[in-house]
Amino acid sequence: MSSISSIPNIGPPTEAAFVSIGLTTAEEIYALGADATYLKWLTSGQPAHFIGYYALVMGLQGRPWHNCGGEEKKALRARFDALKLEAAKSGP
Repeated sequence: MSSISSIPNIGPPTEAAFVSIGLTTAEEIYALGADATYLKWLTSGQPAHFIGYYALVMGLQGRPWHNCGGEEKKALRARFDALKLEAAKSGP
């Protein structure tokens, strides 16, 4: 099993936050995918942060976090906003 920080763009503080919500390996996050992982992040009480979300998306694709722009970034913003709304509906 690989550490979460083996995912590009994910450092030790974010890894610790993932562990605190029950995700302990990179394989778990790859299997869930970015949106389900981030929804779990939000519903577990972690703060919403757009850059953190798209850094996760880019990292799961093996891309640097800053490799996102234009229409792709707009689409990710829409997905992020939808995840925040879904998390708010599901409650704490």
